[in-house]
Amino acid sequence: MAPPNVLYVHSHDTGRYVQPYGYPVPTPNIQHLADQGVLFRQAFSAAPVCSGSRAALLTGQCTHATGMIGLAHRGYRLTHPERHIAYLLRAGGYWTGLIGEQHVSADPAELGYHTVVEVDSTKVGDVAPAATRLIAERAPAGEPFFLSVGFFETHREYFEPSSIRDALYSRPPENIVDTPMTRRDMASFKASARSLDQGVGAVLEALEENSLVDDTLVILTTDHGLAFPDAKATLFDRGTGVMLLIRGPGGFERGRVIDSLVSHLDLIPTICEIAAIDPPDWLEGLSLLPLVRGEQEELHEELFSELTYHAAYEPQRAVRTVRYKYIRRYDERHPVRVLANVDDGLSKDVMLASGWADVSLPMEALYDVWLDPSEGTNRIDDPALAGVLSDLKERLHGWMVRTDDPLLQGAVPPAEGTFYNTLDQISPSDPTTPSTTHSRTLTRRVRNGAFQSD
Repeated sequence: MAPPNVLYVHSHDTGRYVQPYGYPVPTPNIQHLADQGVLFRQAFSAAPVCSGSRAALLTGQCTHATGMIGLAHRGYRLTHPERHIAYLLRAGGYWTGLIGEQHVSADPAELGYHTVVEVDSTKVGDVAPAATRLIAERAPAGEPFFLSVGFFETHREYFEPSSIRDALYSRPPENIVDTPMTRRDMASFKASARSLDQGVGAVLEALEENSLVDDTLVILTTDHGLAFPDAKATLFDRGTGVMLLIRGPGGFERGRVIDSLVSHLDLIPTICEIAAIDPPDWLEGLSLLPLVRGEQEELHEELFSELTYHAAYEPQRAVRTVRYKYIRRYDERHPVRVLANVDDGLSKDVMLASGWADVSLPMEALYDVWLDPSEGTNRIDDPALAGVLSDLKERLHGWMVRTDDPLLQGAVPPAEGTFYNTLDQISPSDPTTPSTTHSRTLTRRVRNGAFQSD
């Protein structure tokens, strides 16, 4: 059997806020894909930020192992770009192409694609037509292809609400207060999600038109959670939870839903198994096929997630099991929110006006995500969960040791040549600080065990 094509379609900042996950966000093309394939209800990214999550997915390693502990457009780079999936599949006989968003390298040429299609923007209106043309060109080629199609949507800036009704009645996320401004903010997200859905529909239709449906593994996901307060750039489930829908060879069919914990790190092992490619030894995930074939009910005992830099330094690590989540912060100096790590928008404005910035955050948190799915009740001091806490701490530390987490050596300074926001800034658009300017100061402060931005 010939290896299948792989169509990797991805969005920005969507979380699970699409129709097949039960949210009132009309996305009929994404729903159609769910009806034909397999939807993973409990899928998670390795990081709640753009470049870190994508780097993990595309190399099969946790974020700090990739070197992408900050954002690519702020100067961070992959430590081993040769571990990118494009190189792996090229070696396995695939033609590889990139269209639109990628956000793991300032220079996409280093990522190993045969072709990088130039587009005017990474929005649906430019990316979808280019993708449909390329799919038509590759259809008769006779060799399998790996095509990455990345859409800017649903990243802020959102579109304007598409109707007065949406602006009036859209319900904001569960953790956001319901006001006219937050309803309008959610209506704007929905308008962006509609555009995303149109792009997904266009590339799926291109497979139909070119008789490639049966021979193509379609993977649709996003990088992390919504760009709303207490979601993106946090280690709550609403920060790391992602949509993940797969259709195609290997048993990804019949509109099934799988509730087991799965990770973005599981995608490359899955592709390797389906394509009969030997998996490289650096992969940290597991193939999804035992779940899909019904051979296992669970794939992972736990998943790990992390944040080091987004716009500013905010080091955190977390471990999640089916029932519990433990989050630890590693910078003792700022128990309050790092506001520059929260994307600007109407909901952030409402929260700031209500005193949200003055609410302290715990250095450690333990949540029972069955009894408390919104992760609102910190049970870190609950004696009934002392055993759970000890177990999760041990698991997290063990993972950090196995993966050589730089936080084990103390505070992590910004990489040379990168730039960042300071802890007292409110917006990621505030003036940034280049790391080279303060390299001696930063090194001295890290040696003293306390990195602090000027």
